[in-house]
Amino acid sequence: MDRLTHISGDGKAQMVDVSAKPMSARTAIAKGKIKLQRRTLDLIGKNQIAKGNVFATARLAGIQAAKQTPHLIPLCHTIPLSEVKIDIVTARDGAEVICTARTVAQTGVEMEALTGVALALLTIYDMCKAVDKKMQIADVRLIKKGKAVVAAVYDRRNREKQRW
Repeated sequence: MDRLTHISGDGKAQMVDVSAKPMSARTAIAKGKIKLQRRTLDLIGKNQIAKGNVFATARLAGIQAAKQTPHLIPLCHTIPLSEVKIDIVTARDGAEVICTARTVAQTGVEMEALTGVALALLTIYDMCKAVDKKMQIADVRLIKKGKAVVAAVYDRRNREKQRW
């Protein structure tokens, strides 16, 4: 079994030393759902929720939350975020929030993506709680993460720009 990296040999919580790791282009995608009543979805669609535009506010909250992750989760590294994108897709019984986070760093962006999703969902909940007492947040999870050598990413982007 692998050991827990945030626990030292003597059992104390520690921040992982990533100084020896190479810089990599990293991406993480997380998602989660909120169940909403049909009436609530209609009010959101018509921008008739008293607190304002629900999905626009949730997007901003998710982006801001991702940027604040190291302040919220004690052992997370502070990393430079290149992109945080929040997509909200409605369904018959609610909405799904998807957060994509990107960085070039020595550690990943999973926690930022998960934090973005969680806070976007909580914002939807907060803004709709006066009209929907049956909301449920569920299935917050990481769905994909990856990394690439930095030089390869820059080379690919430069080739794409040259095509224009």
